[in-house]
Amino acid sequence: MSAIVKVDEIHKSFGANHVLKGVSFEVNKGEMIAVIGASGSGKSTALRCIDRLETVDQGQIEVCGIRVDDPKVDLHLLRREVGIVFQSYNLFPHLTVEENIMLALRHVKKLPRDEARRIATNVLEQVGLGQKAESYPEQLSGGQQQRVAIARSLAMSPKVMLFDEVTSALDPQLTGEVLRVMEDLAADGMTMLLVTHEMAFAKRVADRIIYMHHGKVWEVGDGGMLDAPRTPELRAFLDNGL
Repeated sequence: MSAIVKVDEIHKSFGANHVLKGVSFEVNKGEMIAVIGASGSGKSTALRCIDRLETVDQGQIEVCGIRVDDPKVDLHLLRREVGIVFQSYNLFPHLTVEENIMLALRHVKKLPRDEARRIATNVLEQVGLGQKAESYPEQLSGGQQQRVAIARSLAMSPKVMLFDEVTSALDPQLTGEVLRVMEDLAADGMTMLLVTHEMAFAKRVADRIIYMHHGKVWEVGDGGMLDAPRTPELRAFLDNGL
C-alpha cells in the first residue's frame, strides 16, 4: 500500500490555543479513514491543513506528492487533486444544481460547456440526483443539497476526498442518504478522510479509525477499537454517547 496522504508531526496554534500538538498519520490509496474525537480535539483543523485552508506552524504534509506545507505550493494543483466537503453546502442559490457543478469545470478546468454538462450529469447520477439537475438549491432537502456538494467535488476527479462533519446539520433520515453515497464511494475505491460523529458508520465502513484527543492522535485501529478501547480517554468519549 502506498501512502497518498502523509501528515508528519504537524503543529498548529491559533493565538495562545495550541490546537495540533504533533499530529502524524498516513492514508493509503483507496483507504477510508474516519477521524473521531470531542469538539476541540483538533480533528477539523487537521483536515483543513491537508487542503491548505489552514497553514501549519511546524511539521510536514504531503498529498499526492505535493508538499502542502511549502509556502510556494501550487494551490490550484492541490485543489484539483483534493476535494473537500463541509457541513455547510456552500451552493450558489441563484444557480441550478447542474450549473453549481459545472462552474468549476468551466472556470478552473476550462472545459467546454457540453463536456462540463456531461460530467455534471454523471456525478449527479452517482449521488442519486440525476433528476434534480434543473432544480435550485432551495428546492432541495438538506440531504440532497449535501449530495450535490459531494457531486460538485467528484466532478473535479480528485484523488482524495475530505469530509468535515458533513452530516452534523442533518436529521437521521437525511444523514442516511448522505452516508450511503459515501459508502458507495468507499466501495468504488475513493481515498477518503472523514471527520465524523457517526460512530456506527465509522465502525462499519472505515478501514481505520483515528481517535484524536487534546490535539494529538490518541488511538488508532479498526472498527473493533470502538468495542474495546485501549485508553480510558476513548472509553470515556464513547461512554458519553458522542
